[in-house]
Amino acid sequence: MAIRDWPEDERPREKLLARGPAALSDAELLAILLRTGVRGMNAVELARELIRRFGNLNQLFAASESQLCDVTGMGPAKYVQFQAILEIARRVLVEELKRGDVLSSPQAVRDFLRLYFQKHQREAFVAVFLDIQNRVIAVEELFAGTLGQTSVHPREIVKRALALNAAAIVFAHNHPSGVAEPSAADRHLTQKLADALKLVDIKVLDHFIVGDGKPFSFAEQGLL
Repeated sequence: MAIRDWPEDERPREKLLARGPAALSDAELLAILLRTGVRGMNAVELARELIRRFGNLNQLFAASESQLCDVTGMGPAKYVQFQAILEIARRVLVEELKRGDVLSSPQAVRDFLRLYFQKHQREAFVAVFLDIQNRVIAVEELFAGTLGQTSVHPREIVKRALALNAAAIVFAHNHPSGVAEPSAADRHLTQKLADALKLVDIKVLDHFIVGDGKPFSFAEQGLL
């Protein structure tokens, strides 16, 4: 049945206007983005099929162009639309972080980092440079590749932090395996960076490891 033939209070767009976005299921929200279905499936049914195929919204939006285009009714235009939505969300979160104290917005930091690393298939190392009031100055990807293979040079990070006049830093890297637990190399690197930055009075506030689920926080676990 076409969505236009549904009772008005069950149609995704009308439901959102009447009850707010939180009242909609993942499939209903996705259907609003899709706008139309394909032969034999309306937009909600197509949305349900996409979620079933990829597992959840996170995996769906992390899909490559070729993976998404393998699904009937999905093409480059839809892939571009999904990527634009993700980038808008990232920029909104960065603006939120820039307006306030990072320490008072730990969930916003986590949300941003999860979005940031969503498309990364390889390990990457990121620094969030902060001013004296813990507001974001810049977010920069410094290295890519596994930390065991990538040269993460404390001297280069110190130089960049001084150039930005940063007072503190939050580090983050992802584990493409999905396991957000620190390795011995992660612990060693974090301490090495903290020691180097301490020499120039720059604090390392946290180091997050992003995988599946909640990012791991060195600070919360007493490792900093």
